[in-house]
Amino acid sequence: MRNPVTFVVGLVILVIFGSISFFFQVRQNEVAFLTTFGKASDEVIKAGLHFKAPWPIQKVHRFDARVHNFEGKFEETQTQDGRNLMVLVYAGWRVVEPQKFNRSFPGGVDDAKRNLESLVRSAKNATVGQHPFSHFINTDPAQLKFDAIEQEMLAQVAATAKEKFGMEVKFLGIKRLGFPESVTQKVFDRMKEERQRLVKQFEGEGDREATKIRSAADLKRSELLAEAEKEATRLRGEAEAKAADSFRTLEKNPELAVFLQKLASMEAVSKERTTLILDQNTPPFDLLRGTNAPARPAGKH
Repeated sequence: MRNPVTFVVGLVILVIFGSISFFFQVRQNEVAFLTTFGKASDEVIKAGLHFKAPWPIQKVHRFDARVHNFEGKFEETQTQDGRNLMVLVYAGWRVVEPQKFNRSFPGGVDDAKRNLESLVRSAKNATVGQHPFSHFINTDPAQLKFDAIEQEMLAQVAATAKEKFGMEVKFLGIKRLGFPESVTQKVFDRMKEERQRLVKQFEGEGDREATKIRSAADLKRSELLAEAEKEATRLRGEAEAKAADSFRTLEKNPELAVFLQKLASMEAVSKERTTLILDQNTPPFDLLRGTNAPARPAGKH
């Protein structure tokens, strides 16, 4: 009779061996495919538990499906108008077609990075060469075309990488811009000239606005002066009309005119507290002779 322990152990070993031989696990961050007698299948195997025939019938090929970061070299390239620029490009990519990727890069990720570097360099040189220098360096933000340039490079790189290598380029951008030492001073001089041009433009706009404000103020001043002069003329006319009426009245009654003149003179003299020695027969004080007070000899009043 067999030993029960030996039987159980043998059964466990058989189950483990069968699991290893007939099943395999693909993790969430992996993508895989199977080869049957060395021939790759077309199916892309994603995360989960899967069945396979034991080796050497079938073999599993796994690849990291996470995004890989790539950074090119800080190299010199030329713009459309013949200016030299130093450009550094970065990208992010991942494996989406493992069969094609495996055929293209037997050495794995390192081989892929070398080929991607060449691909990015070609796209960078071609794209930069289609744009003038002002699309990269400019004091006017509206003239900068960074987004468009990055999208053009991404379109070129992504199409070739997917078609030839089974790689999906998720993003691509310009990380750094610079100038060769020979042209740095020229760039600074040009930027200084551009700034001076903007200063003159703003000064001119300020002068025009100041002239406009002064013109408006002068116009308003003229309007106010004209209105004041009009009002003064009206008042003078009314005063002259009243004076003319009064003069005609006095012409008709000379005695009234004399009487009023004497009253005005007495009012002027008596405004201040004053001691006078006067003759009541002297105008305008002769008006006092008509009062009911008893007559007194000339003296202090």
